[in-house]
Amino acid sequence: MSRSPRPEQRPEPRPDSDHWLVRPRSIRLMWWIFGAILALTVAGQLFVHFHAYFKVDGWFGFYAIYGFVTCVAMVVGAKLLGFVLKRPDDYYADDTGPVSEHVGEDDQHV
Repeated sequence: MSRSPRPEQRPEPRPDSDHWLVRPRSIRLMWWIFGAILALTVAGQLFVHFHAYFKVDGWFGFYAIYGFVTCVAMVVGAKLLGFVLKRPDDYYADDTGPVSEHVGEDDQHV
């Protein structure tokens, strides 16, 4: 059975041995690829005829804009909800002291 070396014995990772998803070049490439895919889906509206139920959803790129605005609204809403629900770090702390001080004499027979 082989053991991994202790942290102080492990060799330093080389910068070129990082996972490909964390390399800046790969991240930049993925942004370009995903941006191109999104642009192609919006451009696809030029070739597909939509039957709009309302006048506004017949506009070019409406669903992309609607999705983006909805996503931003959800993020802002989650941040606002975080402010409402946030509690201090010591919210569950007991002001009366440690629990061991409050153990009754009957409970000390352990």
